[in-house]
Amino acid sequence: MKICDIMTDGVVCVGAAEPVIAAARLLKQHNVGALPVCDDTGRLKGIITDRDIIMRCVAAEGNPKEMRIQDIMSRGIITVSPFDDVEKAARLMSEDQVRRLPVMDAGKLVGVLALSDMARSCNCEMEAAGALTEISANIQRK
Repeated sequence: MKICDIMTDGVVCVGAAEPVIAAARLLKQHNVGALPVCDDTGRLKGIITDRDIIMRCVAAEGNPKEMRIQDIMSRGIITVSPFDDVEKAARLMSEDQVRRLPVMDAGKLVGVLALSDMARSCNCEMEAAGALTEISANIQRK
């Protein structure tokens, strides 16, 4: 199965110079856990997650109205093509310990593949379970 068959398209992006509060509001409005960070030409610059906001802004006693997304976003993001196999995405998620992969075509963001997208697709249930197992393996429980 190809990534384009199960990815989420029509993804909302946010600009790197926007305040963190803008990202938090978009996350809430769209009920998502992450937003791609793009420049004015649509090029992917990074990704900001709800966890980034909590750990790198709120817990660090930053002001989300003053701190900029570029200050806390994750960079060096692993991406996939819409024509890659879902198995490749599951392997990348496992190796890089991520739950979401931006989907790029000709240098432009065309969607996001989330672990939940894989889990919803009955044909990808095993890949999603394997990726989640690998991602969660490094969690230390007390």
